[in-house]
Parts: sequence; structure tokens; C-alpha cells
Amino acid sequence: MTKRIHALLKVLESNQLDSTLITSKENVYYLSHYYTDPHERVIGVYISRYHDPLLIVPAMEVNDAKASGWSFEILGYHDHEDVWKLLADFLKQNHSLPQSLGIEEDQLSVSRYQALQKVLPQTVLAPAQEMLAGLRLIKDEREFELLKQAAELADFGIKTGIHALQEGRSELEIIAEIEFALKKQGVQQMSFSTMVLSGAQTASPHGSPSKKTLAPHELILFDLGVIFNGYCSDITRTVAFHSVSEEQEKIYHTVLAAEQKSIDACQIGAPIGELDQAARQHIQQAGYGDFFPHRIGHGLGIDVHEYPSIHGQNTVPIQAGMCFTVEPGIYVPETGGVRIEDMIFMTEEGPKLLTESPKELLIIT
Repeated sequence: MTKRIHALLKVLESNQLDSTLITSKENVYYLSHYYTDPHERVIGVYISRYHDPLLIVPAMEVNDAKASGWSFEILGYHDHEDVWKLLADFLKQNHSLPQSLGIEEDQLSVSRYQALQKVLPQTVLAPAQEMLAGLRLIKDEREFELLKQAAELADFGIKTGIHALQEGRSELEIIAEIEFALKKQGVQQMSFSTMVLSGAQTASPHGSPSKKTLAPHELILFDLGVIFNGYCSDITRTVAFHSVSEEQEKIYHTVLAAEQKSIDACQIGAPIGELDQAARQHIQQAGYGDFFPHRIGHGLGIDVHEYPSIHGQNTVPIQAGMCFTVEPGIYVPETGGVRIEDMIFMTEEGPKLLTESPKELLIIT
């Protein structure tokens, strides 16, 4: 039985649960090493303290699941079959119905929750989302290597985007060039929708790229990431096109200094909220406090946004093996916005930056 499943079994015991049903593709991958997008279909890993694990997949994926290295039993089902009834029947015939079952309450839809209740009417369904998030919090050496390689590809994406900047090209054209280049590097998918924003659009933290063309004297913001062997990267860089105003330059250097203060606050045992506080205090002192509307960062791993949320009130202590982003930003309407984001991997010796793209203010001519 794998180390991860052993760890989950210990957590089940400490939470007085005798089983759990994992149905998010991210947690299924974490526990089974089988990575798939089920679309509207159900996939799952059933873990019990009293018998071997069970992987649940559509019948057409059974061979792929075996090829991924899963060595326990697999329950394959066809599209016309009721997967929940099949699961209950399997447990009745081979083992026993669980008395308690942990579920991912943020992931399981109401209809699936009701279907599970119907086939397991005597089973207590209990929240297990936080329990599972805690298991994934500390990354091992293999996860570090995958995250590092994903970060290197993100750096490549930034470099490609900067080289593609030309007056008259649109934001969407730049995105197309970035993603085409990454595909040629073997990247199958991005970890989120690639963002290239220019001019006034940079003042929207989550703006939508468009056919707007690049023009001189604008800021250009890149936010992108890839999925590499199931692990995500995330990076943001902001550059100036042809020239930069005095105000834009002040904003840029304020954000850069705020990011460094947050990185300096990355110390083993410190409350993770101090990362947000360090950056936010600097931005407030510079007079831009009202223009930093989001948290400093988020956990990163199989999900591009995962536990923990790095906001100023989070008291979770920083531990070696955590991976998260640090991404302060200032967004001033009409003037433009600046965000600088890096991936941080915590070691016993301190923070290690996985993303390495240059951060000095670049003026692209």
C-alpha cells in the first residue's frame, strides 16, 4: 500500500472515520497516480480502514488506470449504469457497507450527494475536505522536482511572451504564441487561462484578454502557468512597452519591494499570514493600500489554487515542504496595474524561488 494511502488511513482513524470516497480528479491523482479529466462522469478512490483501496473509473478507462500503476481492484462502469448502485453492491458483496464515510464537501454536487445517501442510507456522510487538503500540504522530493520543472516551463512562457511583443499585435495573439511555444515543449495544458493584459486593462487583477492591440507607453502584464505531469506552475511579470511614466515606475518598484518583504518574511514556524501583512504594510505606506485588493498568494501543487490561502489572518505556521505563491499587486485605474508573482518552496534553510524570470523593470523597445 502506498505511503500516501497509509497517511490517509491514519488520518481517517484519528478523525474516527472508517472510510472515505475521493471524487475530485486532483485527489484521485494524488492517491492513485491516475490522472484523468472525467468530464461529466464519476471517478473515485474508495479508501477503507478495513480492506484494500478501490479505484472507480468509466469502463473505457480501466486499462489506462492499470497502466498508471494502480495495483488494487478497479470498478469499471458503463455509461448506462448507476455507478453509485454498483459501488454499494460491490461493497455488500466483497466487504461491508461503511458506517461512516468522509466526502469532499466542496466537490461533491448535491445530486451526487443525494445519490450516495440513497444507496448508503445507514452510512454517516462526514466532511473530509480539510483533512485531505492537509495531506497535500507538505510536498515530497518528487513533488518538488515536478513543481520545479513546471516553474521552468512557466519561465519559458514569460520569455516567449516578452519576445513576442510588437506594436499592433493583440493580447490574444501574444497568448497564442506563448501557448504554441509551450505545446512544442511538450506541455499538454495550461494550469489556468493565460493572461496577457495591456494598458488600462492591467488595472483589472483578473482582466480578460482581448483583441486590443499593444501601443507605446503601456504596461503589459503576463500571468500564466502550466501543468507538468499533474503539477501546476504560476507566475506573473509586468513590463513596460517603449517607455514608462514616473507614476508607473513608482508603482512597479513599490510592488517589487513589497514582494521581497513578503519573501523575507518566509521563515519556518512563522504564521503564514505574516507574508500578506509584510507586503501590505509596505504598499500602504507608499500610499497604494486601496489599490491592493487581493490576498498575497495561495498554495500550489496538483491544483493551481490549493490550501493554504495566504491572507493576513491565516495563523497556519510555515513548514518545510510547503509550496505557495507570493504575488502582490497595485492596480490604479487609467494608470495601469503591476503584479509580480513567484512560486516559493519552503526548505529548512528558508524560501527557495522556483520561478526565476528577471524582475528588474524591463522596458521593451
